[in-house]
Amino acid sequence: MPELAAHVRDVPVNQIREITEAAWSTPGAIVLSIGEPGFALPRHILDAGIDCLDRDETNYTPNAGIPALREAFAARFREQQNVDIGAERVYVVDGAQQGLHFAMSLLLSPGDEILIPNPGYPTFAMTSRLLHAVPVQYPLYPHNNFQPRIEDIEALITPRTRVLILNSPSNPLGAVFSEESTRQLVELAVRHDLWIISDECYEAFTFDVPHVSPARFDSDLAGEARVFTSLTLSKTYGLTGLRIGALICPPGFERKMNNVMESIVSCVASPSQYAALAALTGPQDYVSQARDHYRSNRDAASGVLAKKGIPFLGAQGAFYLWADVSHVSGGDVRAWVRAFLAESGVSFAPGTAFGSIGEGWIRIALCGGQQDLLDGVSRLPAKGPLSAP
Repeated sequence: MPELAAHVRDVPVNQIREITEAAWSTPGAIVLSIGEPGFALPRHILDAGIDCLDRDETNYTPNAGIPALREAFAARFREQQNVDIGAERVYVVDGAQQGLHFAMSLLLSPGDEILIPNPGYPTFAMTSRLLHAVPVQYPLYPHNNFQPRIEDIEALITPRTRVLILNSPSNPLGAVFSEESTRQLVELAVRHDLWIISDECYEAFTFDVPHVSPARFDSDLAGEARVFTSLTLSKTYGLTGLRIGALICPPGFERKMNNVMESIVSCVASPSQYAALAALTGPQDYVSQARDHYRSNRDAASGVLAKKGIPFLGAQGAFYLWADVSHVSGGDVRAWVRAFLAESGVSFAPGTAFGSIGEGWIRIALCGGQQDLLDGVSRLPAKGPLSAP
């Protein structure tokens, strides 16, 4: 039998899925290793998808999505980020992951380099490798509260560097970039003529700080737009299984975007698009209730970690806590989370799933029930007294 392509053979195991599937196979396990919103969907969202099926509106849609949904995404972005975009720049995609693949397909040629965060979401590297590009990790250090430093990124730029990936609020860190930091990152891209792909999956969930999109500073700094913004409704409205999001592109890409979209997925399923339209244009109670729940879970779990003396990053956004278990993980946190699941019945995502700087750290998902969360976190071995950040 012929072999698979080398770039596919070399795709690493996703350590988040590895530990989560082990937990799903463990009776009674508390699963804190995956970010799956746990609320029931609002009825009006479900009804919109069902109504689409009932009227048999199941044919192809335009490559870019139904016009009303494109406008709804654009209107929300205009309102929240004060960026003047029209619906023609919005492409409805099959979830944020397809949006990231879409953007990288447009921007990367074989051998091109793409700058990705370490720690950062694992598919940044996986997707770029599938496109024959070279992921180059820029460091996010604990002593800098896992915030990017311009000098660290700039030192990695070569003539082959084409794209800078930004992720705020961050998965796995819960870190949020400030307005000034975001502006500096866009200025860096302008100086070196780089594209930016901004992963904003968790833009709806920040705590006491604003979410600032790089798109705010895009054409203002150089007169030429260079930011692709990846959005999703998976986290914002709990629509993980409907696979619906949007990629906002710079102006002037419409023809090329249609061609690439046709070759990747043609168009997104129409019931998902109508459910998404209802989510964006209907009552927003789900979003505010989810944000309050995640904040409450963050505060409660942070209190347990502090009492145990376990260092952690005070999450400003998303729905994760990033905690340091190096006092017990023995230099191999991937093996430790497997052993901890077997011994204690609780799963956490190992920090090494997100890059080498994640060694000794775990990601704790805050999106489920608070009692399970506190039960799970309380089983972590204590280190000593510590004041919460």
